[in-house]
Amino acid sequence: MADDAYDERFEQFEDMVRRLTAMLVEQRTFNQQIAGLLQEQREFNRRQVEINDRLEITQARIETLVARMLPTGENGREA
Repeated sequence: MADDAYDERFEQFEDMVRRLTAMLVEQRTFNQQIAGLLQEQREFNRRQVEINDRLEITQARIETLVARMLPTGENGREA
């Protein structure tokens, strides 16, 4: 009787270890996927910063051109 209880508890323990091992394998796969996505996001952010920098330069150039094309006097009226 005692051996049966021991065997049953041992089987339960082995089952838990198998399940935990399977969960760890799945978690590792998930973590690798997340790491890949994080790397992609970092690259996207880096490119976005470059785009924003170029956009600021372009905007400044457009403002300069508009100011040259539409000269204004005091209070926005021609003198």
